[in-house]
Amino acid sequence: MDIKTACIHYSSPQLNEGPVVSPIYQTSTFRFRDFQHGADLFAGKTHGYIYSRMLNPTVELLEDCIAQLEGGTKALATASGMAAIQTVFTGLCSSGDHIICSESVYAPTAGLLHNYLSHLGITSSFIDSSDIEQVKSAFQADIKLVFIETPGNPTLVISDIAQIARLCRDRGALLVVDNTFSSPILQRPLELGADIVIHSVTKFLNGHADVVGGIIVVRDENLYQRLRKTLNFFGGVMAPFEAFLVLRGIKTLALRMERHCENAQKIAQFLENHPKVNWVRYPGLPSHPQYQLAKRQMSRAGGLISFELKGGLAAAQRLLNATRLFILAVSLGGVESLIQHPASMTHASMPVELRIRTGITDGLIRLSVGIEDVNDLIADLDQALQKV
Repeated sequence: MDIKTACIHYSSPQLNEGPVVSPIYQTSTFRFRDFQHGADLFAGKTHGYIYSRMLNPTVELLEDCIAQLEGGTKALATASGMAAIQTVFTGLCSSGDHIICSESVYAPTAGLLHNYLSHLGITSSFIDSSDIEQVKSAFQADIKLVFIETPGNPTLVISDIAQIARLCRDRGALLVVDNTFSSPILQRPLELGADIVIHSVTKFLNGHADVVGGIIVVRDENLYQRLRKTLNFFGGVMAPFEAFLVLRGIKTLALRMERHCENAQKIAQFLENHPKVNWVRYPGLPSHPQYQLAKRQMSRAGGLISFELKGGLAAAQRLLNATRLFILAVSLGGVESLIQHPASMTHASMPVELRIRTGITDGLIRLSVGIEDVNDLIADLDQALQKV
């Protein structure tokens, strides 16, 4: 089945009552048929529902849908993208374990490793995961897990999932890929050898800027069972209503991604030719350092663009205050176009030395390109750049 069809039909329930759209099971607890049924559920002898922190039919439909879209075995929906990342780290790593992480990564991921997991004895190192030689050099005897974002946030560097997956297999480490920027429409890391895929479903999967949530998709049952226990005990689960909204969003995911990509390609080309722009990072431009890898690994180049303005912070302030259609806001992946300044906003909490090393300069701007008319978006950027 083509993934465009799958987005619509995997998100529809298969229930005896025949609803086309999933009902919302807005309940905290579930009735047992009898004593033995309840005992069997708690013993894991039969599949069913006990309590919505543990499993809920609406949430489970979303989990099954995204697992199928990603080509995984099972999935776990969480209350946020960070809840998904925290569940993976704490569910699979113990004191004495080491995590290798992309240096171009969502800043709270770096903060979680730096400021919290280190207190539990879980150490980490940050590397340019787009440089396979750096990945090879970073491996130590106690490497438990490699965590990469590709494309990376916010500089859009591309890491070779298949090569890193082979290195992990050879050294007995797990590979976790944050696939938020691409969605399974553009990139399927499990097929390239990853063990786990993570999304902030807040972004492209939902697509309407009205849900906060995350998802973990796993390759095998053993990983699922370990992570399910962790998620149940920590309690960072998704609520049924949020799952319902994400299921609604997935129905238009493939269609939305086409427009995101078409718009972003044209805007990236416009920016690359603008005299007030130093450089543009977009995987669909031949000037991108990993352009050929992006063509192999991704079906299209995505809806995110990063570019550096001439004039640094002052220029960035003028631009961000001058746009009319591009909304000054963080997050990404919605139908509306957003603009933000990573150094002072999404990545302000990142350690300064890591931010500088990663290339998050004062002139760096990140765009999340929406599905509006592309000529309107280019005109908006053009008039704002005139004020820089």
